[in-house]
Amino acid sequence: MPRTPRPPRSTLPGIADVRIAADAATTARVVAALAAEFRSTDPRTALNGCTYLQLDTGSTDPDPD
Repeated sequence: MPRTPRPPRSTLPGIADVRIAADAATTARVVAALAAEFRSTDPRTALNGCTYLQLDTGSTDPDPD
């Protein structure tokens, strides 16, 4: 079965956009755990209550698909 074409990549390989939808205590623990392993932007909380951040996972490998 042929693959469905996808639009051109709008992000860089190795950068992960993260959205956390949890209470404040859980969010703080998840952010701390991610910060221990990855470089990340400062988390920001949106009006909808979700916290957003980006992680640099260090991957520079091209996307195989």
